[in-house]
Amino acid sequence: MINGIKPMLSKSTPTPKEPTTNGLSFDDAMDNLLVKIQENYDERFSLRTLDLSLKPGRKFVKVIEDSRVWGFVSLVDGMHKGAPIFVGDIMKAAGWRAPAKHSRGSIFDAEMHKSFSWTGPNYL
Repeated sequence: MINGIKPMLSKSTPTPKEPTTNGLSFDDAMDNLLVKIQENYDERFSLRTLDLSLKPGRKFVKVIEDSRVWGFVSLVDGMHKGAPIFVGDIMKAAGWRAPAKHSRGSIFDAEMHKSFSWTGPNYL
């Protein structure tokens, strides 16, 4: 309520947009993500190949680079810490076990390489 005026909500209030997969399966999109992370690293250093691995969980796939968490990718649609998430959303790591609240991009986006660097997903 602002200055005593209530907003008028109707049944036709728009819902969040549905994600698109651009014709990629989840596995193909994850492979593409790992390739893009390595390409981003090679643009800067090209000293070595990153040791990237995936550890699937109940709601997220953890992307691990050497001995640190690069980030997380959502496996399910739903809510995370009060924010909506969709399958394929890229999440910054809040710690070793949990992702941060908001999505940083999607593995299904054509321009997904702009939402992260080799060090991890971008800040908001």
